[in-house]
Parts: sequence; C-alpha cells; structure tokens
Amino acid sequence: MLLPLNHVKAELIEVVRITDPARLLTSADLAGEAVAIWEGDQAQQALALIGDLPGGELYRCFVPGWGIRAHSCTDLLFEIAFCFRCHGARIWGPDVPAEQQSQDFDAESPAGLELLRRFRSCTSN
Repeated sequence: MLLPLNHVKAELIEVVRITDPARLLTSADLAGEAVAIWEGDQAQQALALIGDLPGGELYRCFVPGWGIRAHSCTDLLFEIAFCFRCHGARIWGPDVPAEQQSQDFDAESPAGLELLRRFRSCTSN
C-alpha cells in the first residue's frame, strides 16, 4: 500500500475501532474509539506492515472495522480506515494526494493477516 510521504514523521499511532462504518463513506475523517496507542518501534513496525500490504482485488462493500491515526510530535499526519472484507482502504490527510485516498490491499496476505491480528489484540483484554 502506498503510504503518504509524511509517514516517516510518524511517532505515534492511535489504533481505532470504528464504531459507525457507514459514516465513513462520506466522511472527511476517521470516526471511532481509540483502543490502543502504538509508539516508537511498535508504530514503525505497524507502518512497515501497512507499507508491505500488496494490492488486491477490491470487492466494494467498504464496511471498515479498524483504522489508524498517525501523528508526528505536533500534528495529525493522516488517517486510514481498513475494510478487511472488501480489501479496501481510505486515507485522509492534508498531504495525501487524491490518487492515494482510495486503495485496495490483499487482506489475506501475510502482512494483512498480521495487521488484523495486531488490531484484534488491542481489544482482547
């Protein structure tokens, strides 16, 4: 998956459990409950996994259950909502080019399965 160029500035990631997936069809941002904070190496590993997501076939339902908010030390850089059913992702941010705002990914790839496992582990307590 193509990450925004400013992903190298990310120092912290909020993991978001999306509470109203239908809202995201027309939303200008990611809505949901922050269930975890990933910092430092954990944040960089997550971004590497996302960057390693290969393209896939998009099925068009887009009912995302998980997302991230990537922050620098001072700003929100970008947000991504992931639908592991249709293999679609939507990216918001001031520096996200239009051609990167909607992407598809292979949710069944090793990177996709590991990312979903990490998301789910945030709510397993």
